[in-house]
Amino acid sequence: MISRRLLAALGALALSLPAMPAQAQGSLSFDAYLQLLIARARAEGVSETTLQRMTAGLEPNYRVIELDRGQPGAPTRAGYPALAPYIARHVDAARIRGGRDAHASWSRTLRAIEREYGVPSEILVAIWGHETAYGAVKGGFDLSQALATLAWEGRRRDLFAGEWVALMKVADKGYSRSELKGSWAGAFGNPQFLPSVYLRLAADGNGDGRADIMNNGADALASIANYFRDSGWRTGQPWGVGAYVPSGFDVSAYRTRLVAPVCSRVHGRHSVYKTVREWRDLGVQPQRAIDDDVLVTLFQPDGPGTSAWLLTSNYRVILEYNCSNYYAMSVGLLADEIAE
Repeated sequence: MISRRLLAALGALALSLPAMPAQAQGSLSFDAYLQLLIARARAEGVSETTLQRMTAGLEPNYRVIELDRGQPGAPTRAGYPALAPYIARHVDAARIRGGRDAHASWSRTLRAIEREYGVPSEILVAIWGHETAYGAVKGGFDLSQALATLAWEGRRRDLFAGEWVALMKVADKGYSRSELKGSWAGAFGNPQFLPSVYLRLAADGNGDGRADIMNNGADALASIANYFRDSGWRTGQPWGVGAYVPSGFDVSAYRTRLVAPVCSRVHGRHSVYKTVREWRDLGVQPQRAIDDDVLVTLFQPDGPGTSAWLLTSNYRVILEYNCSNYYAMSVGLLADEIAE
């Protein structure tokens, strides 16, 4: 049993060295590093009862470390994989059918959420479908173990240490350890929020005073809507529309120089922003109704003669949820199919 005096000293160490390099703390055993995390959470107000039940028997999960180290890196010289096959796999008949069924089942709740947050119901359902197959696949990793393991391993220590402490604060709201399961990287619940995102943006969708994104569909959908509103969703504007690009049009001549501070590669194949009217004047025609004064970027990911889109600022809001053109395009296109 570690004395309270030693725990207090560990707490002071954790707070005074928040940016200690991974190499410096990497020599600590998992148990010793866990005490630093516990001390930090205690200092931030997490109850002793919660800390005890969320750390009982905790040991590192080496499968989590393998999965983290196996994440793909930058595109190779061969370029990006084609978008069309990805869309075919992720916007398939089963996911479209599931989305339409979920939209119908939750129609009353979705109407109320759309009125409150201004985000189209089909977008909310599409996110739900992509994240957890409409609640069917939410992940089975013990979040306390996964996040503590990733923080101890040290590759992205600051991120995961903060998320572990945030998870303790979520647990302190009365959620059991068995409820707090999710992906190996710490995302959980129907919308797959990280714990820090839950604390900031989880919403009560059914008026019972809780934001239970693990078990309650209304709370999950309202939380997704709150995330999108917080990220700047513009009500009444589509995420994007298909576009006709004339033969011989050189999309690369209009390539953006924008480099986002986070996930910088995501804009690499986007054009500069122009109004729909300006694109029309260049011969690029939207395939669905969209106001002429809306600013859009032209995206033709698979090259000349393939599908192209004019993307609004709302597309960038989808990228805030998951910084991948493959993900954002599949969400937008699934939402369109659900709305049909």
